[in-house]
Amino acid sequence: MSKPVLIVNKKAKFEYEFLAEFEAGVMLVGTEVKSIRGGYANLTDAFCFFVGNELFIKSLYIAEYKYGNQNNHEERRDRKLLLRRTELNKILKKVEQKGVTVVPYKIFESERGHIKIGIALARGKKSFDKRNSIKERENKRELDRLNKIQI
Repeated sequence: MSKPVLIVNKKAKFEYEFLAEFEAGVMLVGTEVKSIRGGYANLTDAFCFFVGNELFIKSLYIAEYKYGNQNNHEERRDRKLLLRRTELNKILKKVEQKGVTVVPYKIFESERGHIKIGIALARGKKSFDKRNSIKERENKRELDRLNKIQI
């Protein structure tokens, strides 16, 4: 069974070259979960950082729940990411290298109904890499267009 992706950061794939991908749980409150399931979240400005040996996500926008009361959540608070200690150590070791960062690129729901964040160890692309990405995307569109005409 495939995981239904709720929110995707398309710009992350364009800006970064992904080296390794991980699935992380995230500590949320009830109104945040309801907003995410409604599609009211945005990953464009979000980034991950370490505090000690714990990984947090900052600037992840989750809109206030429309039917929430005075106990509604803050829209851009720091949220702790939940990973196994071995995964955290592996990520921390890689991040200490020059040019490697942790990028959140998608929010999805697991088979058990939990909200998860897909994070990736990434290295920034150079401008010529971005041009190659654009060229590949245009070629794929052209092939799809030709295949659609033939069918």
